[in-house]
Amino acid sequence: MTQLYLIRHGEAMGAIKGFVGDGGLSSLGVQQAEQLRDRLLATKEIAADVFIASTLPRAQQTAQIIAPAIGVPVQYDDEIQEMRPGDADGMPVDEFRKLYGEPDFETNPYHPVAPGGESWGQFMLRVGTALDRILRTHEGKTILLVCHGGVIDGAFLYFFKTSAWTPPEARFYTRNTSITHWQQYTTYQQQKRWRMIRYNDAFHLYDIGTSARIPWGELLPSPASDDNRPSVPIPSE
Repeated sequence: MTQLYLIRHGEAMGAIKGFVGDGGLSSLGVQQAEQLRDRLLATKEIAADVFIASTLPRAQQTAQIIAPAIGVPVQYDDEIQEMRPGDADGMPVDEFRKLYGEPDFETNPYHPVAPGGESWGQFMLRVGTALDRILRTHEGKTILLVCHGGVIDGAFLYFFKTSAWTPPEARFYTRNTSITHWQQYTTYQQQKRWRMIRYNDAFHLYDIGTSARIPWGELLPSPASDDNRPSVPIPSE
């Protein structure tokens, strides 16, 4: 049974300094990643066989911080980067908007965000292709990806087989260092399907700035009621 865990990187400097691109993790981003590491060390809830991170600095740093809790070497993959901004990389957001305008992916999904950058359609095609390659290569294993919000958004379109040409009507709000978990299973008809086990699990951030500490070592790695029994003898999946 293939398991896929997607973790978004910690807060990036670009997000708080107002520029397009990376700049690595902010001090809060480092703390967020450390909180996640401590959680995973205590709960051992992700027993990864394969550990892959985006090559962008904010994802690399996040992966390196949580690595002691994973226990397998991290590999790096360019194809799970966030949307590529091209010539806008490193540019202040106000300057970017003045030069290139606000991206409008709904009415113009094929227009790149800036010269040399990607359009929405190109980005989603890259994400879907990368996920398909990784899942086929490591079928039957537990895979952990440290990536980006846009990649996690793209995973929804990939698994639900939704059109990737324009953004969906309902949007996502993926928190820094949150865990998203997809699981492959076999139906009663012996067909392989994917189901989402959890999305946006960032509970390890809830004690930042407080005197409380979450007792991760006293918690189960998964709910005791995880094996749900159907209320009627009819398969729902």
